[in-house]
Amino acid sequence: MAGPKDLDPSSSPRALLGAELRHAREKAGLSQDELGQRLFVSGSFIGQLEAGTRRMLPEYARMLDLELGTGDFFERNCGAAAKSQYPEHFAEAADAEARATAIREYSSMLIPGLLQTPAYARAVCRAYQPTATDEEIDAVVAQRMARAHILDDPTKPLLWAVIDESALRRATGGPGAMAENLRHIAELARRSRVIVQVLPFDAGAHPAMQGCLKLMDFADAPPLIYLEGVGTGQLDDDPTLVAQYRLYYEFLAAYALSPEKSLVLIEEMAQDYAHEEQP
Repeated sequence: MAGPKDLDPSSSPRALLGAELRHAREKAGLSQDELGQRLFVSGSFIGQLEAGTRRMLPEYARMLDLELGTGDFFERNCGAAAKSQYPEHFAEAADAEARATAIREYSSMLIPGLLQTPAYARAVCRAYQPTATDEEIDAVVAQRMARAHILDDPTKPLLWAVIDESALRRATGGPGAMAENLRHIAELARRSRVIVQVLPFDAGAHPAMQGCLKLMDFADAPPLIYLEGVGTGQLDDDPTLVAQYRLYYEFLAAYALSPEKSLVLIEEMAQDYAHEEQP
């Protein structure tokens, strides 16, 4: 009997692959937890594969084909579903971000990517890749700006950013770029599209001093935590770890200035940067 056909590359490969996985699992009479046990992963991981919030890696694809009797369907198609325009360490997080209903992010040294303007993003990308061509930098900036289109929807996803004061004091791209970016953040906050809090220097020690974190919630899948370093990133669904970092984020929000006071500070700093830019 003929096996399933290859996925249509014109559609969303990951979503289609997830739908096929759910169909094959239910046809086999297995719950997400039962299938996860056979693959030595959690049931929530299977749920995220089905929802399209996690990429199906080749080793899991082969095991799924074996456990579900699907020939080589998942192995053949996981490559198309894994393709991404983003760096390997961030690809899964970017895809999850686009499907999230709520994103809570703490950023220590730079303005979060979803809140960056082109000039600021270009300065960041150039710092990361000092020998890249202008065309390569333009492509990365365009990708980053495309990610921010999820904020075009007036109500979702919820974006709640706690930004360290050091990220706002570091004149990335020069005073003009900083003034523009801070005004952009203020405009989003004033029309209640995002929640932004500034974690001031005088807050002292806090739970996320060693890095950045991003919590993502979904309508049809368990929450994820994304931790990022220089050229590295870790996406995790472990409930204990997610709960731990959710508590950290609550502490950060408690230590930070209120949204109202944060907005005042951001607008004052934007004005200072604008005056600094003048001859």
